[in-house]
Amino acid sequence: MSLTLDQVHRIAHLARIEVDDTEARSTLGQLNEIFGLIETMQAIDTQGVEPMAHAQDLAQRLRPDGVTESDQLAWRSAFQAIAPEADAGLYLVPRVIE
Repeated sequence: MSLTLDQVHRIAHLARIEVDDTEARSTLGQLNEIFGLIETMQAIDTQGVEPMAHAQDLAQRLRPDGVTESDQLAWRSAFQAIAPEADAGLYLVPRVIE
């Protein structure tokens, strides 16, 4: 697949980007190089190749999903002590929608 100069101008128009002929010709060359690379990559036989989540075979370092804070009620009370308004463990905010 390759684009024409008219198609580049049409894409620029749709994207509300102003390009002159020099820029359009330069962009046309770059886009056609990208499409050529995509076609080359699509022609490669990938049967039996496992998909990868990352370019390098690395293990993702994750921490366990668990509560690490102790005495959460004391922390909440400390945070809500400086809040403008709080009640029953909830922050009270002004009504936004009438």
